[in-house]
This record gives sequence, structure tokens and C-alpha cells, in this order.
Amino acid sequence: MRLLVVEDAHDLASALRVGLGRAGYAVDIALTGADAVAKLAVNTYDLLVLDLNLPDVDGFALCRGVRAGSIAGPSGPELRILMLTARGELVDRVRGLDEGADDYLVKPFALAELLARARALLRRDNGGGTAVLTVGDLSLDDGRSTASRGDRELPLTRKEFAVLRYLMHRPGHVVSAEELLEHVWDENTDPFTQTVRVTVGTLRRKITGDGEPPLIETVIGRGYRLRETG
Repeated sequence: MRLLVVEDAHDLASALRVGLGRAGYAVDIALTGADAVAKLAVNTYDLLVLDLNLPDVDGFALCRGVRAGSIAGPSGPELRILMLTARGELVDRVRGLDEGADDYLVKPFALAELLARARALLRRDNGGGTAVLTVGDLSLDDGRSTASRGDRELPLTRKEFAVLRYLMHRPGHVVSAEELLEHVWDENTDPFTQTVRVTVGTLRRKITGDGEPPLIETVIGRGYRLRETG
């Protein structure tokens, strides 16, 4: 899943990039409202983490623009928004939710809570449920960042875990390499690289193991599909 963090404090923005990245998310950073608008116009995001106190625009206005569809770009007006701010008064929290935020977290906060709230928001587009995804004999625990097939734990890299998580949210559906690049890799990735093909290939081999039926299949000319049964 790909996140845009809009935060003008460089240290906090860097810390969030590291913390969210370790949880398997692709993270882009915007230090100003203008930068956020520019990134939203061209990139597809699954979640917007939005500070309200930006140097050039009020975060409430940016939230309204996303919901109105004027600045949401390819993510659309239904983009999940988590407001992250030092404004902790009741009137601010109520206003944030009324302006269109899906959730509101007050600084200072624990990274574990931010991750839990992000997981909850991202699950809304996939039928809700818990942090544990199950497809056939595949199981992925988003909270613990672990995955297994049957009784066998899968030794996945962060990027392999992120690709598997994205595919497990869409079992039986063909997912193109371009879609994976948009949602699992950040803006610093070379769009002409073979990283998607290589990552899916190593993930497929790890899932298949020794003699097990393959679960990820290549649909020639279209992309990849996670089979719902082995």
C-alpha cells in the first residue's frame, strides 16, 4: 500500500517514512501543501496522512479539496485520510471529521497506534475484517508482519510482504505490474525497472516451496493473479 505523508517537520516526516516503511508501506513525503497537491495530482495513494499546520495552506482546506475531487487526482475523492496534528481540542477533532477525515490522531502519538489506525482504514476498502488475511492455505498477519503457507512460515522481505498483502486483498483478480508499481513502490522507484517482475518471481518461489502447488500465476500481457485455491 502506498501512503502520502504531509508533514512540514522534517524530523517527524523522516521518522514516519522509516516507521511506516518498516511495516511494508511505500511512503512519499510532502513538506508543504503545494507539494502535496502536486503529488496527489499524478500519483495513486491508498492513504493520506495529513498534518493540519502546514506553512502554506491549512490542512482542513486540503482535506476539503480532496473530498470535493478538485485535488485528489487518480486517487479520487474517496482517498482515506488520517489527520495527524497537535490540535487536540474537541472542536478541532469534530471539525476534522466533519471536513471529511476518516480518522484523527493527536500528537504526540505512539507509532504502534498510527500503524493500527492505518491498517484499520486500509481494510475498509476490502470488506473490513481483522489484521489477518487468509486466502486458501496462505495467511498474512499485517499487525505482526508475518506470513505463512500452512504450517510453514514464509521468510519474506518487506517488499515481498507488501506485494503479497496487495495481492491477498484481491484474490482471483488480475493485478498489472503498473498497478503494483503504483501501490507498493514509492516515487523514487524507476518506472522502467524490472523490480516488479523480480519481486513477484522471488515471492512466487518462496510461496511455492518444495512441491507445493503454485499460487501466483502470470497472466500474459495483463499481470499477476493470486489463485484462491492451491
